Amino acid sequence: MFEKEYDVIVVGGGHAGAEAAAAAANMGSRTLLVTMNLQNIGQMSCNPAMGGIAKGQIVREIDALGGYSGIITDKSAIQFKMLNKSKGPAMWSPRAQNDRMRFAEEWRLALEETPLVDFYQEMVSGLLVSGERVIGVRTSLGLDIKAKAVVLTNGTFLNGLIHIGDKQFGGGRAGERAATGITEQLTDIGFDSGRMKTGTPPRVDGRSLDYDQMIPQPGDQNPEKFSYLQTPVLKKQRDCYMTHTNALVHDLLKEGFDRSPMFNGRIKSIGPRYCPSIEDKINRFSDKDSHQIFVEPEGWKTVEVYVNGFSTSLPEDIQYKALRSVKGFENVKFFRPGYAIEYDYFPPTQLKHTLETKLIANLYFAGQINGTTGYEEAASQGLMAGINAHLKINEKDPFMLQRDEAYIGVLIDDLITKGTEEPYRMFTSRAEYRTLLRQDNADLRLTPKSYEIGLANEERLFAMREKERKSNEFIEFFRNTSFDPEHINPILEDVSSSPVKQADKMFKVFSRPRVTMSHMLQLEKVSEYVSKNNLNREVLEQAEIQVKYSGYIAKEKNNADKLQRLENIKIPKDFDYTKLKSLSYEAREKLEAIQPVTISQASRISGVSPSDISVLLVYMGR
Repeated sequence: MFEKEYDVIVVGGGHAGAEAAAAAANMGSRTLLVTMNLQNIGQMSCNPAMGGIAKGQIVREIDALGGYSGIITDKSAIQFKMLNKSKGPAMWSPRAQNDRMRFAEEWRLALEETPLVDFYQEMVSGLLVSGERVIGVRTSLGLDIKAKAVVLTNGTFLNGLIHIGDKQFGGGRAGERAATGITEQLTDIGFDSGRMKTGTPPRVDGRSLDYDQMIPQPGDQNPEKFSYLQTPVLKKQRDCYMTHTNALVHDLLKEGFDRSPMFNGRIKSIGPRYCPSIEDKINRFSDKDSHQIFVEPEGWKTVEVYVNGFSTSLPEDIQYKALRSVKGFENVKFFRPGYAIEYDYFPPTQLKHTLETKLIANLYFAGQINGTTGYEEAASQGLMAGINAHLKINEKDPFMLQRDEAYIGVLIDDLITKGTEEPYRMFTSRAEYRTLLRQDNADLRLTPKSYEIGLANEERLFAMREKERKSNEFIEFFRNTSFDPEHINPILEDVSSSPVKQADKMFKVFSRPRVTMSHMLQLEKVSEYVSKNNLNREVLEQAEIQVKYSGYIAKEKNNADKLQRLENIKIPKDFDYTKLKSLSYEAREKLEAIQPVTISQASRISGVSPSDISVLLVYMGR
């Protein structure tokens, strides 16, 4: 069945696997995507949404690099919101509700339209390893499939164990079996593994809910989108709704605590800190009488509803009884109860920045196998693993993103350098250069880099160059064009800004805090320029941010450049830290284990102090 050797085999068809397969194939690698169920490629296992705080920036970065997640999201969206719009642009984060079935369908179709992707449905039970190099995979039927590189994106399937109350059964997702064999083989080789936990809420019948008792949560009036390409913009949207738990709901949930796998010791692994179960919330925040519940439709036509905020592994009878006491849920009908799932992961400090394992050459890990949580985090790792697998087997330089270049760079550096003992989720607060890493400029930051390595195409590069050119020319227009006081003063009066007495350049008045692009467009000279040059919303937004935040952006870029000097000081491979007696014992232990590539990476390792870094710098003649 498989006489030829593939360039890249991707194991798993979730968000990480789908992006890995697409990236490797689009760069020219003959790629095989092996998954246990071809009907579930790109499945949204938890909430039917993409993006959110920092996650939206990641989706835009994936798109800027030539990945598919932004395109798929736009094609299947049912609602769009730009979060944090009341804050500065570094915090703006796009988020879309999606049609769950259409999202998976669009992913399947996109991959089928990618010529170099082949598909095979079966469980991979082990790896083929020769010496210290992976050479393929072995399936549960005993088929050996050869490849130059393998990307593992197993999600929650590695020895997955599902918990509902005091019931537990093997599975990687509701209705799907767990994957076995890979963890055991890797630990025998010498990898460290651990267990993590995540959970999901009940799915319910929307026809049984009383939406009149809930608070509507509509999308933006003028919705944007994720992809920088010409994907569809939403013309109509579906509302979500909000309701709340109450003291009675909490009391009913507590009745099941003695049967809760979280509290009776059945679940021993750590769950996501920032997405706790409802029982965890009422236990940890016992002073709160209510918690928000977001009621999210699963698609345009289906009646299935996702109960966001009610993730639980309590017994199904307790889930049902408690949810019926939530306002609007009095007559609720369940499609399925919520559950928790435990699964194997491999601490990511065992990886290089390319996501290649240190122990086995040409073997890459991406997604929840690395201890992350979230579709967006998984997809970005899949993209980077697919890119680097292709580059490695073609003997080209690896592709890595620095912390000042992308949230993806922050994510991977955090994982490789610091590791994680709980499911890792991206936040804007994790990025020290978030003013540089905005959602609006991901294409300007990353598309040229991706084009150079052969992933982003001419269409993307041309669109990015046009946006850059038009934005820069518009900014120069503001720098060189004067305003008339009689035209600008009424606008300044409206925003309680002090009037001007004489003509000056528009850039100066536009830089004022309360003056926005919409105010500037009231000036005839500006509106004529916009109309004449056919400037779209993206160009207007980019120009406004560059004008108003130019000082902050320049300062942050300067700070990044200073720290980049440490990034340029390489540490020799297999450096012997034991000979540096001035290093603390903890620093030697951590440095030996992680083997940082640069001084900058070493400085970010927990337990390595500034004095330890000084010792390294002195030794290297710096």
